Amino acid sequence: MINLHARSRRGYPVEGLCILFGRTKQAFYKFNEEGMARRIAGECFAVDFIKEIRTKDHGIGGLKLWYMYQRKFTGEEALGRDRFLEVYRRNGLKLRSKACKPRTTDSTHGLATYANLIRDFISTGPDQLWVSDITYIAIYRSEGGYCFCYLTVIMDAYTEEIKGYNVGDSLDTRNSIFALEMALQNLEDQHEGANHLIHHSDRGVQYASSKYIGILTSRGIRISMTESGDPKENPQAERIHGTIKNEILRACKFHSIDEAEEAIKRAVDFYNNERPHMSVGMRTPAKASKSTGERELKWKSYREYAIKKKLEMNHTENSLPLDIGSSSSG
Repeated sequence: MINLHARSRRGYPVEGLCILFGRTKQAFYKFNEEGMARRIAGECFAVDFIKEIRTKDHGIGGLKLWYMYQRKFTGEEALGRDRFLEVYRRNGLKLRSKACKPRTTDSTHGLATYANLIRDFISTGPDQLWVSDITYIAIYRSEGGYCFCYLTVIMDAYTEEIKGYNVGDSLDTRNSIFALEMALQNLEDQHEGANHLIHHSDRGVQYASSKYIGILTSRGIRISMTESGDPKENPQAERIHGTIKNEILRACKFHSIDEAEEAIKRAVDFYNNERPHMSVGMRTPAKASKSTGERELKWKSYREYAIKKKLEMNHTENSLPLDIGSSSSG
């Protein structure tokens, strides 16, 4: 009865609908009021849910919020995707974009560097490829102005899981080594070897240092580095920093490195165990770590598409019969 009344642009006369369905006007209006109350309550609940998640991830977007909402709540009263996103926009919860950044990579060091091993590489399981990068985080001084601390992250390229991280007060190599040691400890805790693992990074002095290289080579980990300053050569590592800083920590303002460390610890836990990721089928990295095979991407990776096409072409060329010409015998 309500649906018929709502769907017509001109509307149906209430009296006619009541006669048609054998209901009184009082019953009609009561049902209408109850339905409206349920609708408003459902929308208010969705807004409260979004605000609760935003206390953990200040910059998470609408689609990921929807996946988290429908993963947790089902049934007739749950909002559909389009209505959820409409409520998200109508209540002023849509995000605005943000601005930019100091330099964290010094490649003018004269140390030995390594070739890019992952140009045509696609992971098919956990702990085949780790990517790493360093970013800055502002610390605001009580006397005015600000300085920076630096976050090193090591991420599994297949699961998107943060395997190791460290917050340091400088770009000193020891801070990147702390992140690497955490990642290796996690690998040992899972009783996994590093025989087939590639570590990919930029050519910064931290990653090219003899101590960092020595730890990798002693574990049998192959070393891969970008060959230019193009962020497309290390896109996953660049993207994770954007997620941590401009999404999860979006509204945070730190006044000490201890504050930043505590917030980043919570952010990493949320990122690994609660936040859905489009690169792993809207699962969490923790759940994705239990799987193998081709990743279920919810977006188009032009890099992976180009690699697959190249491999297909190479396979086709290698499958063609050789043209041996008209060689004559005798």
